[in-house]
Parts: sequence; structure tokens; C-alpha cells
Amino acid sequence: MSILQFARILWARRMIIFLVPVVLAVIATAAVFALTPKYEAKSRVMLDVIKPDPVTGQVLSSPFLRAYIQTQTELIKDDAMSARVIQPLNLQNDSDLQEGYAKRKADEAEDNFTTWASRAMAKNVEAHLIEGSNIIEIAYTDKDPDRARDVANALAKVYIDANLQDRREGARRNADWYDAQANKAREQLLAAEGAKSAFERETGLVLQDDKVDIDSARLAALASAAAAPIITAPSGQSASSAALELAQLDSAIAQASKTLGPNHPDLIAMRRKHEVLSAQVDQERQAQNAAATATISASRVTQGMLEAQKAKVMAQRDKVEKLRLMQDEIDVRREQLNKASARAAELRQEADVAATAVSLLGDALKPDSPKFPNKPLFIGGALGGGLAMGLGIAILLEIVQRRVRSADDLRAALGVPVLTIISDHSVKKTRRPRLAALKRARIHTEVGSA
Repeated sequence: MSILQFARILWARRMIIFLVPVVLAVIATAAVFALTPKYEAKSRVMLDVIKPDPVTGQVLSSPFLRAYIQTQTELIKDDAMSARVIQPLNLQNDSDLQEGYAKRKADEAEDNFTTWASRAMAKNVEAHLIEGSNIIEIAYTDKDPDRARDVANALAKVYIDANLQDRREGARRNADWYDAQANKAREQLLAAEGAKSAFERETGLVLQDDKVDIDSARLAALASAAAAPIITAPSGQSASSAALELAQLDSAIAQASKTLGPNHPDLIAMRRKHEVLSAQVDQERQAQNAAATATISASRVTQGMLEAQKAKVMAQRDKVEKLRLMQDEIDVRREQLNKASARAAELRQEADVAATAVSLLGDALKPDSPKFPNKPLFIGGALGGGLAMGLGIAILLEIVQRRVRSADDLRAALGVPVLTIISDHSVKKTRRPRLAALKRARIHTEVGSA
């Protein structure tokens, strides 16, 4: 089928194509004015999820941010959130809600007014995140524009209050739990310290701050003393000043004996001095030998004490190890107590904070035009849909009642060439309607043999 044939069909069915969209547009116009309009009011709140928490300093990471925002939007649309605005707005006395409650379904017969009204209102609540921002838009739809605005504003404020209240209650619950853990750790710490003290009294062992018992510390000290080298002066040698002076005096006497007589006063004085220095050097050597002997004796005593202390430490090694395990348990319990107490104090502080992660950007405004029905959309859609329907009906009728309107239609129907076409303009018009109709329908053709 050519475009010209299709155009002839549309022109022949032009009344149907024209009347169908007109009728649908009229019906849509009537419906627009007959339907109850619904108005939508919007309020916005901002989630301060980028800034760190004022107490903990934590910031939500990207993987948890989407889940957090989805949770907040679902919380806004929940029935419990809608129930919180009924009392402040005095909606329990609203005539429309009262009428709807009186006509409620049989499966809702057991619901009280607040439960039913909150469920009905939640169906008209929408909340979504504005793309590319951390702003949540709260929308409420109602047939009364004033009520739509009031409910949208109330939902935003109630959500902020609920967010703060949930945060405080959550912090208090967690603080109570950490307090209980701290008390439990405190009791365990006291029990562990009591068991350690009893074991120390029983065994006589005491651990120092570095978890080393006194006997082990004494053993380490004795080992260090025993490992120290014993230094004694070499036999026949002395580094004292008296010995040096005595050696110099011997040299001087030997030199003076060559030139002086045996009874010379100077020589006699040097000999007397030599006697005194000799006695002093002998005393120093005796003292040095006594000190070396004492050092050797002390080393032997230290070695004996070391062996005895070593045996003592080895004998009570299992008890010392048990005492260390007790101390380790005490350290663990003390650390648990400190952490639980610190976390509980932090949560108590968080519960007293008045700041919330949600802030109100602005109140909702009274909507000027209804969201439903959208008059341009309804009427324009009726015209477009009616036009499409008219075209469809025209094509369907043409398929059911196919007609020959041109030589192309005849050629397509018979499958033979058309040699001549006599237009109705070449036939003289007559006043007789029937004759004129016959003339217009007459088409002379000469068909060759196949």
C-alpha cells in the first residue's frame, strides 16, 4: 500500500478520526471537573551525614550512607510517624477522617481511630532523596491544600524530633549496657585480685610491676654479680706511691754509697727513710693480698648463694607462673573495666547532646494548583489517545470493509494492469441523483488477455 492510498483511506474515514479524539477530550474535560482535586505540599529536611558527630567524631562511610538514607525515607513513610501528627493537628476531629473511619473495611473493624487514620495518612506520604544532595523531600497529598501544607510541616518537625529522641534513647540504652558490663568487669576484677592476694599469702610470692617475683629478681642480681670478673693485683707488683718512692730511694742509696762513707748523715737518713718506706710497702702488700683473698671468698659465697637461689626459683616456677596468669587476668579485667566505663561515659554525654543529624530547611507552602487531576495532561492525553484510537478504528474498518477508491486499489485487487481511467469530471453532471451516482462509479477498462 502506497502513501497515497493510505492518505485516501484516512480522508475517507476523516469523520471517525476527528470525532473520536473530540469525544474523548470532552469526556476528559468533564472528568477533570468532576474528579476531586488533590493538592501536594512539600517540606525539606537536610541530613548532616557529612559532618562528624559532635561527640564521637564519627562520619558515615559511603557503603553505609545509602542504606542509612533509605532507612530514613522509610521511617518518614511509616504509620508510626503519621500517628504522631494526629494529636498536634487535632485531626481526630477532622470530618473527612471521621467519615472514612465510619466506613472502614471489615478487616479494619478492630482498629482504633489513631491506627486507622495513621495508616490512611501514610498512604499519602512520599519521601525521597533529591539527587546529588543530602536533602530529603517530604510530600503529602490531600484534597485540602491547607491540610496538605500543615501535615507536611508537621511530618518534617515530628521526624526531626523522633530522630533526636531515637538517638538519645539509643545512647541511653547502650550506656546502660556498658554500665552493666563495667559492673560485671569490676566484680570479676575484685574476685581476681582477691584470689591473687590469697595465693600470695599462701605461697609467700610477690610479683613486681614487671611481673617478676622477688626470688627471680634476686637470682638475676646474683647471676650478674657472679658473672663479674675478679680483679687482683699481680704478685710482686704494686702501683702504690710508697713502692715507687722506695724504688727511687734504693737507687739514691746505691748512688750515695759510692761517694759517701757509711756513717755519713745523709746516707744514714736515707737508710732510715728506706726502713720506714719498706715497712709501709709491706703493709700495703699485706692489705692487698687480704683484699684479694676476701674477693675470692666473696665470689665463692656468691656462687653458692646463686646455686641455692637457682634451686629455689626452679622449685617454685609453677607457682610463679600461676601467679603471673592471675596477674594477666587482673590486667584484662582492669582493661575491660576502663573501656566499658569510658564508653558508658561517652554515651551518657551523647544522650545529653541536643544536636541532631537532621535540620529543617523550610516550611511547606500552600499549593496553588492541584497535583491531581492535571488538566493539561488529561485533556492532551485524551486528544492524543483519541487520535490514535481514531486511526486504529479507521484502519480496522478499512480492513473489514475494503473499498476501491483508485486505480491503484483496483490494480492491487485484480492483479492486472489498468489501461484507461475515465474521470468523473469528463462526464456531464446530471440532476438525477441516481444517474449521477452511476456515472461517478463507472470506470471503463480494457483488460487484455492474460
